Amino acid sequence: MNGRISDGMQAEQVVKAFAALSAAQAARLARAASRKLAVLSEGTRNKALETTAKRLEENATRIVSANEEDVRAGEELVRAGKMSAATLERLRVTAKGVHEMAERVRGVARLPDPLGRRVAVTELDEGLVLTRETCPLGVVAVVFESRPDVVPQVASLALKSGNAILLKGGTEAARTNEALISIWQDGVAESGGLPDGAAQMLQSRADVMELLSLERDVDLLIPRGGKEFVESISRQSRIPVLGHGEGICHVYVHEAADLGKAERIVMDAKTDYPAACNSVETLLVDETVAAEFLPRIVRALRAAGVEIRGCERTLAIVSSGAVRAATEADWATEYGDLILTVKVVGGLNDALAHIHEFGSGHTEAIVTEDVEAAETFLNHVDASGVFHNASTRFADGYRYGLGAEVGISNGKLHARGPMGLEGLTTYKYKLRGSGQTVAEYKAGRKFTHRAL
Repeated sequence: MNGRISDGMQAEQVVKAFAALSAAQAARLARAASRKLAVLSEGTRNKALETTAKRLEENATRIVSANEEDVRAGEELVRAGKMSAATLERLRVTAKGVHEMAERVRGVARLPDPLGRRVAVTELDEGLVLTRETCPLGVVAVVFESRPDVVPQVASLALKSGNAILLKGGTEAARTNEALISIWQDGVAESGGLPDGAAQMLQSRADVMELLSLERDVDLLIPRGGKEFVESISRQSRIPVLGHGEGICHVYVHEAADLGKAERIVMDAKTDYPAACNSVETLLVDETVAAEFLPRIVRALRAAGVEIRGCERTLAIVSSGAVRAATEADWATEYGDLILTVKVVGGLNDALAHIHEFGSGHTEAIVTEDVEAAETFLNHVDASGVFHNASTRFADGYRYGLGAEVGISNGKLHARGPMGLEGLTTYKYKLRGSGQTVAEYKAGRKFTHRAL
């Protein structure tokens, strides 16, 4: 490929040209693009984001039509037992959803420029100044399942932060993803000033296997999917991996909870979007309020179509038939569906012990009017998000004001929780001198080491 891959090509031809590349070729093109993206002006990057947002809205009918084909195929798989209802739910895209995609892209454009920020400035000596400045990671690859809205979310964050992006979606969303990446690349080309390869979609399972060995051209790999999927990717790659976290989230209704508030929070956390990783999977109820709270919350959950699995104490309080017995495996299961486990606990310490044993480090919440108990919970729970009197569904890059998210990390290195622009940047040291040499300081010249 000499020159620009898009020279003289129509948008469809450009997409086909990108699709014909192997994973190694795509990664090399992305690496070349990343060097140009890193020095583009903020204005050029924002213009491209605004143009692509407009393109998404203009092509809403095309996107929804492509998605309807994917959904019809998915419904057949659900009937055949080859796809879960939760996966199918994550797959759906509506006209409203396309509008939300575009708004999130615009939201990313409005965020402050994450590049070139001086994190620290130190005078080592007169005329010798060291700065630590933010810069892009380079090339980021995201392998994801089901959710097509990942495409514009991730591509917008990558572009704003000066990174090239490689995307690989699941076959269940192939038509929707193809439409989205085509529209995205068309918008980027229309805006002008951006290099080829800024955002590419890999096509096959073989591409993923090849991708895992491309540590020279890919700086970070982010798998988004179930626990087994993320662990499989992590085991097979030498590229640094930041796994999109498993969401075994808890809501603990404390003895000092406002029960009306608790009911609203639990219902939102379970039923607003049960397929999301920030949906609650286990409800912990303090024994002092269990007899009053459990019957009302079970009625509300059952009316919303939620299947409830409870501990022995829950079964003893709630009328038979409304709750089935929970197994030991249930406490460690991310359902991503309208299923909730319920356990009666003997106080705050008991709740903390359960979360420490079964929580995935994603998001945990306490409902209480006791500020001291709330602070104990917030300080003692080890998770990327710990909430007081709020639904776990708030654990989201857009709701945090990050514009969008590349994924949610349960780990503690580099990025934690919803990963936005900051998680896609690193830093470099820039030293500006006036002819100094280390030999001078070995001979007795002194450093000033003065913060500026």
